[in-house]
Amino acid sequence: MLPASISARLNTQHETILSFISGDEASLRKRSNPDKWSLYENFVHLAAYQPVFLNRLKRVLNETDSPVFDIYFADKDPSFSQCLTLHKDELWKQVKEQREELINYISSLSDAQLLKTGIHQRYGVFTISDWTEFFLLHEAHHLFTMFMLKHGNR
Repeated sequence: MLPASISARLNTQHETILSFISGDEASLRKRSNPDKWSLYENFVHLAAYQPVFLNRLKRVLNETDSPVFDIYFADKDPSFSQCLTLHKDELWKQVKEQREELINYISSLSDAQLLKTGIHQRYGVFTISDWTEFFLLHEAHHLFTMFMLKHGNR
């Protein structure tokens, strides 16, 4: 069973996005620093990465040996570019649907399945529980960035 703190964040943490994407889309897409992502690009990254994460979990469960995962680069992911073209409401709908699929998938796993491992090229061996924590901490990092951008501090 997933620890309660992981489960709670998996179920609700993404909802924070709504408070950051209010307002006109043009301002959300504007970069305050040309070398850093805009608030919208951070949102797009979170949307594009959810299905990547789910596919990684499925590989962990379906492959005999612990699969090794490359470091994810959003700018090399075609779905990142595709998500950039979506209106914020359409993208939010996609995030909610993908998150529901992710929650249902992880919630269906047995304790033994949660202990199966995959290898991150940089950070090493993670159980599915560890991968889920890693996913949530990564998401929280981008949520913090979005918070700071929303309040003009980035």
